[in-house]
Amino acid sequence: MPVQISDGVGRRIAYYRSVVRPKMTQQQLADAACVALGTIRKIERGERGVTNATLEAIADALGVDSARLRTDRAAAQTRVHEALPALSAAIATYDLPEDGPVRPLRELRADVAEAAQWRLAAQYTRIVRNLPDLLPELARAYHAAPNGDRAELAGLLVHAYRSADAVAYKFGARDLSARLVDLMRWAVCEAGDPLLTAAVAYVRTETFFAARAHSAGLRALQQALDAGPVPITPQDIAARGALHMRAAVVAGRARDSSAADTHLGEARALAERVHEDVYCGTAFGPDSVRTHEVSVAVRLGGDHVGRALDVASEWRPPKELPAERRSGFYIELARAQLWSGLSDDAFESLKVARRIAPQHTREHPWIREDASTLRRLKRAESETLTNFAEWCSAT
Repeated sequence: MPVQISDGVGRRIAYYRSVVRPKMTQQQLADAACVALGTIRKIERGERGVTNATLEAIADALGVDSARLRTDRAAAQTRVHEALPALSAAIATYDLPEDGPVRPLRELRADVAEAAQWRLAAQYTRIVRNLPDLLPELARAYHAAPNGDRAELAGLLVHAYRSADAVAYKFGARDLSARLVDLMRWAVCEAGDPLLTAAVAYVRTETFFAARAHSAGLRALQQALDAGPVPITPQDIAARGALHMRAAVVAGRARDSSAADTHLGEARALAERVHEDVYCGTAFGPDSVRTHEVSVAVRLGGDHVGRALDVASEWRPPKELPAERRSGFYIELARAQLWSGLSDDAFESLKVARRIAPQHTREHPWIREDASTLRRLKRAESETLTNFAEWCSAT
């Protein structure tokens, strides 16, 4: 049976419906969430519990992360960690999947696309709830498919593995992440799609990040750039530009300012050719390049940190950018502000990051450290800061 949630959830739903989303009636919420009006009324009054599935539907209708409606701040984190073994088991038999049902290709496409949207929105609990069943089904479909469908199914496997990897990497399961990257590299060879190959090269750098093998990461990205398609179409340009953005971040981690500037320059030039962000496995365009300018400046540290503040003084990421990328911008900006003595600004940036993507923000490796630093810097105890530190388990 699904877990029943009740304590305090109804009050939070009523708050978001009537305050955060003013003029949204209970009937409108019921219609948007496809839940009976009587059920909404009883949930808000605390007269009945709510299943995880219903809570997700209500959260979608309200336009908030379901974690913000839960009483247990650790619920999302706990559910993800508990589900990681199921993800691991789902890929263990990628080449010899168990017998089972296989839905039509159009339904598999839709499910993979939905998982990709969850990844971009940092909805990790949804990914771990659905992919342990979807991954084996995709493997069965791939191995049983006629030759004409195998390339597309291999591409679907790549996208699904990438969504699973987003969870594994963000939640610190580095070995599982590395296995998923290897499976992406296997499946993309079967897909035969140069743009998808570039996207896999982008993701592969996670393994170099984890090993702190920055030079090797730059070499791998350069190989991908050399092998990639000529940047003619918007999709080709986006694929190449994303690799340059990634290379700039790797160079920043290696404290190689010259290489970082070179790759950012290439990314800017390509971004001018697409005018607005294009999604080709990874979002790329002028706005994405700006977020990476901040990231690279913070990674380089020292005198470069001022560049992050300069970018933020004249630009903020628009809502059209994926939530994960927008929250990352504010997390990195917060660190630049903290290093520059702007502790109040830094805390505001961290709160914005949490509002945008709570699950991504909480699992970011900098959050606990920066929240702990902010608590030490405050002259007086701040209840809001204390609550934030407790939320992210900062000491």
